[in-house]
Amino acid sequence: MATMPTLSETSVEGLHEPLSPVLEKRLRRAVLDHTATEHRRSFLALVHLGIPGGKEVAHAHREDEPTDHWLRTDIIHSMRRRVGVPDPIVWLTRAGDLGIEDVDLRWLAAARAAFREIGAPLTYVVVTRNAWVDPRSGLSRRWKRLRYRND
Repeated sequence: MATMPTLSETSVEGLHEPLSPVLEKRLRRAVLDHTATEHRRSFLALVHLGIPGGKEVAHAHREDEPTDHWLRTDIIHSMRRRVGVPDPIVWLTRAGDLGIEDVDLRWLAAARAAFREIGAPLTYVVVTRNAWVDPRSGLSRRWKRLRYRND
């Protein structure tokens, strides 16, 4: 009789502890830059691709603009070609809390498809004013008071 694998026997996609110090610093920077630059309560979600604090490109997600999975995947491919950095991160900045929203999952599916097509590993997080979360694994970080520092 076959048994169901336990969670420890299956691999969960996404980020897991421990994060490398470089990745930890980059994700913190994504939250910090978002907090420092976006002061409105309501704003368009932005898909970013690149290195937080370094070279990046962004695409505004408009709910009233018709898109489908394949168009979003093409947008991710285009962003990756334009940014031209090795091992880019994909992050979505939006209003609200860390609860997973439809927009998070739509862009995750597109990024996953684009990165799989080229055989590259995907780092994808959702960024809010004081936190980031990986919607695949649930790993997250939250800050009460975030400041730039010299490191």
